[in-house]
Amino acid sequence: MKREDRFHKIDKDFRNPFARDRDRIIHSSSFRKLEYKTQVFLNHEGDFFRTRLTHSIEVSQIARSITSALGLNESLAEAIALAHDLGHTPFGHVGGDTLDECLKADGFSNGFEHNFQSFRVVSRLEKRYKDFDGLNLTFATLEGILKHSYPYHKSFLPPSIHELFNLDKHPSYEAMIVDRADEIAYTSHDIDDGVNSGLISFDDLKESELVCEILAKVKAEGVGTENDEMFRYRFSSHLINHLVYSLLEHSAPRLKDNTNETPIGMSKELETKLKKLKKLMFTKMYKHKNIVRKMYAGKQAIKGLYNGLMEDDKMLPEFYYKKLSSRKKHRVIADYIASMSDRYALNFYNEMYGKL
Repeated sequence: MKREDRFHKIDKDFRNPFARDRDRIIHSSSFRKLEYKTQVFLNHEGDFFRTRLTHSIEVSQIARSITSALGLNESLAEAIALAHDLGHTPFGHVGGDTLDECLKADGFSNGFEHNFQSFRVVSRLEKRYKDFDGLNLTFATLEGILKHSYPYHKSFLPPSIHELFNLDKHPSYEAMIVDRADEIAYTSHDIDDGVNSGLISFDDLKESELVCEILAKVKAEGVGTENDEMFRYRFSSHLINHLVYSLLEHSAPRLKDNTNETPIGMSKELETKLKKLKKLMFTKMYKHKNIVRKMYAGKQAIKGLYNGLMEDDKMLPEFYYKKLSSRKKHRVIADYIASMSDRYALNFYNEMYGKL
């Protein structure tokens, strides 16, 4: 496949190409569904908690700020950030892992991978034009969605993708920034949501040196106790600022070195502290019994939907049912399930198995 065959000429547009990409992503149905897709907490558990939509917006804001400060392309980073989670299934990573297991159990060795699914959503599954599939995004935006921040070596990718996107190479600096903005966003807001829900406390997190440093900054402001909403807000703000400023300080001089393929990052000391914090959160919060129970229910829903649709594909909506004539049934069903919101998946599962 030649690069020019993948994209379609636009005669006139008042926007720059990456701003146009951003707008097309925002107006896609897949982007709207992110409002009802799990980040950590199921959507119906409360209005306060982050969803994939609010997470994507927070990633976009952080990525825009970093690229602006470093003199890079803010619109490109924004487009990549807003699209980076479009391929996620309902019920977060558990949903994707379960769909991957279902496909591999049926002999599809390529399984399911959410990064590639995000790429497929914007390049193939969204239908906005009569003569071709996808959102007609620029090469740089597609590359950033596909690769994130590293060379993307996946054996299941077709040769045309390898040839077109040169998967042995790192993506743009903007894509690398989105990847780090993603990490900064979910680290800060997962702590906020976790403390607010009572699944974890700042006392639990004090095992982290990084958390203790940020807590000291918040307490110096005298904004209240660790149980106050204002305290949580100030903690998140200080944590994001600390990580962003550290990234800027470390990355700015490295960007001037044209031989450095991976200039975006933080000091080794901070990277170690951040890694230890994420490990602590995994143990204390992501594996909390309440989270595990909810995710187990989601896992069963994904399995049930997959098996039911494989048994009777006439339950597929017309848009997906028509695809059975040109695509493998397993992949069509996986695409349909991946497109669902949490509540739609649960409702469909309950209807399918008579649990009304």
